[in-house]
Amino acid sequence: MSHDHLQITTQLGDYVRSLSLRENDILRRLREETERLPEVSMQTMAEQCQLIALLATAIGARRTIEVGVFTGYSALWTAMALPPDGSVLACDVSEQWTSIGRRYWREAGIEHKIDLRLAPALQTLDLVLVEGGQNTFDFAYIDADKANYDNYYERVLALVRPRGLILVDNVLWSGRVADDTILDKDTVALRAFNRKLSVDKRVELSMLPMGDGLTILCKR
Repeated sequence: MSHDHLQITTQLGDYVRSLSLRENDILRRLREETERLPEVSMQTMAEQCQLIALLATAIGARRTIEVGVFTGYSALWTAMALPPDGSVLACDVSEQWTSIGRRYWREAGIEHKIDLRLAPALQTLDLVLVEGGQNTFDFAYIDADKANYDNYYERVLALVRPRGLILVDNVLWSGRVADDTILDKDTVALRAFNRKLSVDKRVELSMLPMGDGLTILCKR
């Protein structure tokens, strides 16, 4: 079976970005500020954030979840794509990093759409479930600590409505998931998570070699 596909060179990547990325000035400045941080590898690529926003728009999403906010770049993309009464339940534990995003959310006029919960995400998601949040969200994006992906997924799957979308980042983990000799905690957890999703009849899915690997799931 052939797995041949285009090799994304810097030149080709620049070409794609020049023709397809519709990133306004506020988004660009937040991305560039984030790129100056030592932890820049935690940032979701711009094209992927635009895809998140496009999919949220396509399904008419109003209520969304983001597990792992970092500096708020993907949350800003999502909030800007939502209608005026839309909201993002944003889960993170870092005041330091999310405070960067808050400045840009405020400038963009969408800060009121983002419900930032600074607490362990499982705690936040469990609270929303207890409060009756099952099947009330349209869309979710998971990009946080990899060892907890399965736990985040189960909560989010309960919260998202049927035909709602769940996107999961870093599922290819720089290729490490395909090398069975690599046995660190995060890689092992992601490998098991990917196997679970591949046979999970509760969802339809597509795993894409985009960025560090993106799985798109539609709840049945």
